[in-house]
Amino acid sequence: MVHTFTALGQYLAADVNSGAVHVLDRMGYDLLSRVEGPMGEKCPQALKEELSQYPAQELDELWEELRGLQEQGLLFSSDDYIDADKAMALPRQAVVKALCLHVSHDCNLRCKYCFASTGDFGTGRKIMDFETAKRAIDWVVKKSGKRRNIEVDFFGGEPLMAMDTVKKTVEYARSLEKEHDKVFRFTITTNGVLLNDENIEYINREMSNVVLSLDGRPGVNDHMRPTVNGKGSYEVIVPKFQKLVAGRGTKDYYARGTFTRENLDFGEDVKHLASLGFRSVSVEPASGPLDDPFAIKEEDLPQVKAEYEKLAGELMGRKDVNFFHFNVDLKQGPCVIKRLRGCGAGCEYVAITPDGDIYPCHQFVGKEEYRMGSVYDGSFDMEISGKFADQNIYTRPACRECWARFYCSGGCSASNLLVNGDISQSNEVACEMERKRLECAIAMKAIAAGMGESGNTSGNYTDCNQCGDCQ
Repeated sequence: MVHTFTALGQYLAADVNSGAVHVLDRMGYDLLSRVEGPMGEKCPQALKEELSQYPAQELDELWEELRGLQEQGLLFSSDDYIDADKAMALPRQAVVKALCLHVSHDCNLRCKYCFASTGDFGTGRKIMDFETAKRAIDWVVKKSGKRRNIEVDFFGGEPLMAMDTVKKTVEYARSLEKEHDKVFRFTITTNGVLLNDENIEYINREMSNVVLSLDGRPGVNDHMRPTVNGKGSYEVIVPKFQKLVAGRGTKDYYARGTFTRENLDFGEDVKHLASLGFRSVSVEPASGPLDDPFAIKEEDLPQVKAEYEKLAGELMGRKDVNFFHFNVDLKQGPCVIKRLRGCGAGCEYVAITPDGDIYPCHQFVGKEEYRMGSVYDGSFDMEISGKFADQNIYTRPACRECWARFYCSGGCSASNLLVNGDISQSNEVACEMERKRLECAIAMKAIAAGMGESGNTSGNYTDCNQCGDCQ
């Protein structure tokens, strides 16, 4: 499969299976977009007649050039990662490598689009005690098997409301590293209201990554993210976030926002976050069922797509902002399992509630039919885990025919359930946005690489990029 498209004034083709991207001229685009499968020795006469605006000799020469790329495995390459019969046989042993630790089911904001029922996930407002957190750490050490690296994300609600539990958990996990040959990497997601000098110093010392929740412009943020008493949060949190980022050095962070139907000009929010000094920025579309007043709908897609392309054009060449959704690696993709399965929710990654209950990920918490077990009795429902392990780009019907499948790895099971009531049925609105973001990202890479009209860059996938994620 070859996907031809235009973005940012470029004519482009992405060879799905090899990962190669080609920058074309208009004639090359018009020709290749009409070729439906592997190219034979000669350009068909019917295509020459259809493209009669171009000289026949030039079409023949172009055909030969494209056939040369095909012979190199960079066009119409075969999908030889795994055959359909093996798609259901990917590892299902549920070696857990990551926890989303819900240390707080309470929050000091009342965000209007919140998927977590303004912080309590429908389970009642509560804080995780250290005993539960300790059991969660013991559980993941055991469930991680021989895997050395373990990720723990302190989540909520607002995790700073449970800072005592956070600190004791980090200290306890660190105490186990040498004995069990493990390395813990901690992340915290915060709305910033409770940040102070002590917390900032602690987070910058102990957290490998931090996610800072901020929606962008003051009016947008304060409309969607008011405090409990209905006041705006922007003026309270921005100076604290700026101080935290100033002290992080080279450590990772993201200023992470959400855009809804009420701010489809979200590119302005991305630029505003950059103007505040936040280099790493992620602004995500709100997702929800058809009756959700904030979720992006099908009728919003033309405006959303136009905004992504406008934003991509405005961010070209800027070094002061790194927009998460415009990051794409054309030189070497992730390992095979990641390309096929994605995030690993329910099998490699789980969420644990303040009561110690285990769910496939944070977006399934509170859905009793997806409760997988408890850190208190050691139970873990392998049937549920198996259903998630079986979700991949070959078992999801819409993914099998999608050109973007090796980039998005099948999308989000929680989003699928929310919109379609089935973790296997793709949320097409989310898919359309993902495809457009990828087109913009690929075009930006092509322009930045200066490949020129006849250029190409190989993105050939390999079995491992040595990221250490599976170790």
